[in-house]
Amino acid sequence: MALSEWTSIFLNEGQGLLHGDAWNLEFDSSIVPEQPEQGWQKYMRSTSARFQCTHCPRGWPSNRVMVVFHMRLMGGTGTVKVKRFRQNCKRCCSEAPMVDPSITAEHITVLMRNLVKKIRIKCYNENLDQGHYDHERIEVNSPHEPAHCEGCMAGICTRVS
Repeated sequence: MALSEWTSIFLNEGQGLLHGDAWNLEFDSSIVPEQPEQGWQKYMRSTSARFQCTHCPRGWPSNRVMVVFHMRLMGGTGTVKVKRFRQNCKRCCSEAPMVDPSITAEHITVLMRNLVKKIRIKCYNENLDQGHYDHERIEVNSPHEPAHCEGCMAGICTRVS
């Protein structure tokens, strides 16, 4: 889904919960997961998604798709940077480029609910429980392929914060 859909879902989930501050969301593939810039907070979640190879007709599902958020609130304006970790085709091997995940609106909604909760905890110091909303897993018939997963290569694939 496009950034506009992610933003729409984020603003809808945050309505009335973000203290009247203006928040914006942006995709940023340059995020280093464990190294947010000074003054930024990090949050990582996994979700389910589908991938489609750009070199062959192969597509595949995955329940281990990492999404990293870096967020900050300054002077009534909040910014969230989002990095969706990619995978590449195991059939095409080294020739296949990494491709972005195709994440459904339902899965993005769960990600945004969790993100809004983390913003309330980390940026507004609200005392909320640390639990999270779970996403519905999709049917996957083959094992996760760490050699083809950008999250695994970055060492964060099984970590959440």
